[in-house]
Amino acid sequence: MSGFDLKKDYGKNVFNDAMMKKYLPKTVYEKLKKTISDGLELDSSLSKYVANGIMNWAVENGATHYTHWFEPLNDSIAEKQNSFLRTEQGKKPILEFSGKELIKGETDASSFPTGNLRATFEARGYTIWDCTSPAFLRKIDDSVTLCIPTAFISYGGEALDNKTPLLRSMQVISNESIRLLKLFKKSAKKVYSMLGIEQEYFLVDKDMYLMRKDLVYCGRTLVGAKSAKGQELDDHYYGAIRPRVLKFMKEVDEELWLLGVPAKTQHNEVAPRQHELACNYEEANISCDHNQILMETLKRVAEKHDMVCLLHEKPFKWVNGSGKHNNWSLVTDKGLNLLNPGNTPHDNLQFMLVLSCIIAAVDNYALLLRASCATPGKEQRLGASEAPPAIISCFIGEQLNDVVDNFVKNGYATDSKQSKKIKKQINTLPELWLDVTDRNRTSPFAFTGNKFEFRMVGSNDSCAMPITVINTIVASEFKKATDKLSKSKNFGEDVKKYIQDNFKKHKKVIFSGDGYSKDWEVEASKRGLCNVKSIVDAIPAFIDKEVIDLFSRFNILSENELRCRYEVSLENYINVTNIEALALIDIAKKLVLPASIHYTTRLSNSINAIKEVDKNLNSSVQRELLEDTLESVRNLKTNVDLLDKNLKKAQTVKDLTDKSKAYKDDVVTYMNKLRVDVDKLEMIVDKDMWPMPSYGDLLTEI
Repeated sequence: MSGFDLKKDYGKNVFNDAMMKKYLPKTVYEKLKKTISDGLELDSSLSKYVANGIMNWAVENGATHYTHWFEPLNDSIAEKQNSFLRTEQGKKPILEFSGKELIKGETDASSFPTGNLRATFEARGYTIWDCTSPAFLRKIDDSVTLCIPTAFISYGGEALDNKTPLLRSMQVISNESIRLLKLFKKSAKKVYSMLGIEQEYFLVDKDMYLMRKDLVYCGRTLVGAKSAKGQELDDHYYGAIRPRVLKFMKEVDEELWLLGVPAKTQHNEVAPRQHELACNYEEANISCDHNQILMETLKRVAEKHDMVCLLHEKPFKWVNGSGKHNNWSLVTDKGLNLLNPGNTPHDNLQFMLVLSCIIAAVDNYALLLRASCATPGKEQRLGASEAPPAIISCFIGEQLNDVVDNFVKNGYATDSKQSKKIKKQINTLPELWLDVTDRNRTSPFAFTGNKFEFRMVGSNDSCAMPITVINTIVASEFKKATDKLSKSKNFGEDVKKYIQDNFKKHKKVIFSGDGYSKDWEVEASKRGLCNVKSIVDAIPAFIDKEVIDLFSRFNILSENELRCRYEVSLENYINVTNIEALALIDIAKKLVLPASIHYTTRLSNSINAIKEVDKNLNSSVQRELLEDTLESVRNLKTNVDLLDKNLKKAQTVKDLTDKSKAYKDDVVTYMNKLRVDVDKLEMIVDKDMWPMPSYGDLLTEI
């Protein structure tokens, strides 16, 4: 993209504040701005003026079509495009976009995941304009489309998307935060749920990708022997970015900046060919929308550079996988961060109350947090020495640990540990003060100074549901605290007692050590902490009575909507595992077995050729290789048949819960066994006979 000017071009393809002011009547602009800033109900009478302004802006920038852009329960983006064209008999065609078309769209809801909320024959669903997330222009080659972020609901009003419950939770956490702030004589019109997302991804060469059926079908490799060199030297992490990748990153950044996506940080990650892109903080729903734009942009731009962007959480077995860290905080309309401890957190009772409520929320709803990001990719990555453990715990750092300990012991704290000057011992280096606490990359929910970082979300997953859960469980604890303390006759003492009781009851979830250690697993079990390793066992949290009561009480998700998500999650796990099993059987039968048999034929011919020359010549090496290969081929054939048998058996199970367990316990078990056979054969069979690129081929950068 030539001639890009970051200052002038940032947000150029977004119907942002400047464009609203330019294309809308002044009174309409002011009312719409107030609706967005104060979280008011949208005045539908504004819609026709907004629709006309957006259309004029879009058409002037080359758009011919518009689409309601939404996120159904498959973690991807959906759209149905309509042109602005209107025709009447005997009249010239005109361009038209009505207020009704802006506010509401109709789409077929029957083919999206609905978890039995809708029968197959009940097709109608509605998309509803989210005025808080700005419309944008998607430009691909000569095509320009106006994209309008929307919610997606059923004919009966149930949420069929990730955005609707997120928006509801943002409203609830704002209301409960405002109530809590009033305890401390502070006012706010609105409290924003803020989110900064770190996105990890892999880049592989397109020609090699197309030669791997597992990558094409599943987004991850189902087989692959360990490469001679992986990430052992830590030489890729933060290393110099290769020119080819740098060109790709430059184009990605410029496209994102045009769309108002605040791409900030980019670097090489730990694994070879792995990278990260992080964005600045935004309101949670906008941040989630922007992350969807970011993922789509990464994939599309990669193809232009003859690469493929892999967003699967674990595309390669022997190197680190990819996550998506969610940095979450609460900020008032006046800029006050509720998660900022200040220099003396022991004196900051407002912060200590907020912290104690968050700790209580994580402890009380640990399994729900785990379920909120329970996707098939978790089965390959979560709990390995590269991602947060499955054990839900909180890291709060040395300074706050000390304050919490004092509150637990005394009901108050008198001081806070302060930062120290680093002894640099080099005169020319500037003076540097250490942070008051280190960071802990093994913690799934870590306090990092003025925010919490939830590190469990997979790289390909939507952040909307995890943030919906965090907003909701924290709002619940805020409500408990406010309901009780608002009746206090001696607030100063009672708030300390409430903080103390919260920490006493929930301190068990605070952990500062190595989350990967076996000792922690033992200790966590003694503490009674949540440690659910499979998503099949985590997903039932959605239909736990306490969870249903929680979400229903705040009108975020009804029991039917929660049961929908339970069923959709199980169905997704079953469908993904079924595809992977079928792909693995296909690879084993059609690629690996023929290649291995061809190799045994070559070995046999070699042995026979040696005999013809001189029957006394030693062919022991060929014979040993032939025996090893034949044994591995026999094991491969046995295990592929067993996988096929167990897959067919699992496919016949009717009950959804039993079916998911059959896939987890039987199908996946034989997939893992079959992989061992394939990987062993890869290390035996001649490379020129092996039917797919190796890990070394895929991960070596050129």
